[in-house]
Amino acid sequence: MQDRARATRKVLLESAAHLFVERGYAGTSVNDISDHSGKTSGAIYFHYSSKEKLALAVVREQFATWPQLAATYAAPGVPPLEKLVALSFRVAQSLSEDVVARAGARLWAERRTIGAPVPTPFGTWALACARLLAQARTRGELADGVEPSAAAVALVCGFYGHCTLTDEMPGKWGWPERLEEWWRLALASLQAEPDAAGLVARARARIPAQPDGSGAGRPAAATPPR
Repeated sequence: MQDRARATRKVLLESAAHLFVERGYAGTSVNDISDHSGKTSGAIYFHYSSKEKLALAVVREQFATWPQLAATYAAPGVPPLEKLVALSFRVAQSLSEDVVARAGARLWAERRTIGAPVPTPFGTWALACARLLAQARTRGELADGVEPSAAAVALVCGFYGHCTLTDEMPGKWGWPERLEEWWRLALASLQAEPDAAGLVARARARIPAQPDGSGAGRPAAATPPR
């Protein structure tokens, strides 16, 4: 793809994402995307033949980032539960701060209004989570009676529900504090020798800073009350 065309597609994708976050799929028109992006509706239809195709491209763009995030925590020697917790913070950060990720999540929630199959990462998430839990069991770090596959599904459901609802909950906690508290509760049941606070602290210390130096992606210092 030529650089100019690639740049145009990026502008259209990000403009659409902003509007999908603010207005949802049904509340966003091609004309709205044209006005927001500064591109003509003809340019939109040239690159994406319909609003539906543009919405699906936003969702695919969001899910394309998950393997990149997971690769950061693939190094050997890192305890599997620590990998799982660290990765969850990166995914939650993306869902909170990245407009394309936020739009993808909203579009997935509104998938029945789109009229085309919307890709989903949850099966892949559950498999990855189950593998890490199985590794933890092999290392003797998983509590007796925890079955990796079943626990993985419960964790994925709970995690996504947390990310979806946390901004709507009352109180002054931000998403990092709420996610830390969620993991404290979950790890109390998952770990053979519970040390939720220590594990979460070690996992968050592994989260790299963003390369732009803005500080986004750094582990938050605040810790919620027990």
